Formats: sequence, structure tokens, C-alpha cells
Amino acid sequence: MGSDTGKESGKDTAKKKRGPGRRAVLLGGGAAVLGTAVVAREDLARLWWRLPWMDKPRTDGELDHKAAEWTAAHQANWRRADRPDDYPVDRVVIHVVQGSYASALKVFRNPLHQAATHYVVRKDGHVAQMVRELDVAFHAGNRKMNERSIGIEHEGFVDRPEDFTAEMYAGSARLTADICRRYRMPVDREHVIGHVEVEGTDHTDPGPHWDWDRYMELVRRERAKLPA
Repeated sequence: MGSDTGKESGKDTAKKKRGPGRRAVLLGGGAAVLGTAVVAREDLARLWWRLPWMDKPRTDGELDHKAAEWTAAHQANWRRADRPDDYPVDRVVIHVVQGSYASALKVFRNPLHQAATHYVVRKDGHVAQMVRELDVAFHAGNRKMNERSIGIEHEGFVDRPEDFTAEMYAGSARLTADICRRYRMPVDREHVIGHVEVEGTDHTDPGPHWDWDRYMELVRRERAKLPA
């Protein structure tokens, strides 16, 4: 588990600001100015839809992974976005909850927790979706990684290999394969990573007992069953 605490890199903030484009003018010009500063074109492209009259329609409880069950995380544990239009998605981050499936759902509903993943996978392979994929879940402990990734939590403890059941691996692999298909992500360890591999994190999950070779082979098999 993590929080949305990553900071913007220096090279991002050092980019030269450009004047408002045609879209900014059409929106009345106000969207292009924060105080007296002109927003860079790429920032405007990410922010324009957040204006009250531009909000995109949503359906409560709509699933991105059709085999999942919707169980909403508290709004304090994620940030509204419009991915991949505002932030490209090119990573899946694997987590282990250090507890039960029920405890994961409970803490992600708690506004004081300030963290949640998009999905939680139970030992029997059942999947709960708690945050829409188009939104930014606070799961990686690194803001940039949160913005570019989808987080998958797994029931169990990192020091108990028996928690990682065949059913859990299979259910998670189907989910990850579906995500890779929809975002055209390669099925490899550059794009499917553990929480421990996120820059700046102090987490160790999924831990030494997570069988990466087995898991990635399952993901590749499931991906091969899906349309290109």
C-alpha cells in the first residue's frame, strides 16, 4: 500500500511555458491562467475536462474488468482523472496486502487511510474493483507511478508462500492480461512490476515468495486468448 506523495520532477516544472492555444480561447481563456501564470499546453490538455461544464458522464459501479465485482474505495483514497487521455497507462503494480481480502476492502473504504488500489484479488481468485482505471489510485507511494499505473492488491502475507494460491495467480493473471490488452502493454517485467520496484518506496511486496516466472507465464497465456 502507498500514498500519492511523489513530487513533480525538476525537468517537468522547468519546461518553458507557452501561450494559450485555440482550445483555451474557446473555453474562455480562464482555463489557461492560474493566477498570472499561463498553463503549458500539455497541462491544459489534462485539466480542461475538469471544468464544471466539461465533466464527462460516468456510471457508478461501471467495471473495467468485466469479471470483477464493484466495491468502491473512499474518494479520499484516489484522485479523479481521465486516463489514458490525461495520463498514459503503461504499468501494472503488484501488491500484497499483509492481511485478508476483507481487511483490504475495509481500509480502502476508510478516508483516513489515504491509499487504495484499483483491484483486490482474493485467494480463491475473486476480483474486486475499487477504483476506476481512468482515475489515479494512491497505491504506489510515488505520484508519477500512480498516474501511469494500475494497482492490484492480493490477499495474504509476503512471508507466507501458501497464501499465493493457484486460484489467486490465475485470477490475477486474467486481470493483468486484460489490462495489458486494453492499454496495449507488453507482457513483460518492465511493464508488470512489484511494489518493491517503485522508485522511492519502502515497501517489499509482493515479497520473495511471489513466483514471478509462474505468474508472467500465466499472464502471457491469458493474453494469448484475448483479441489483439
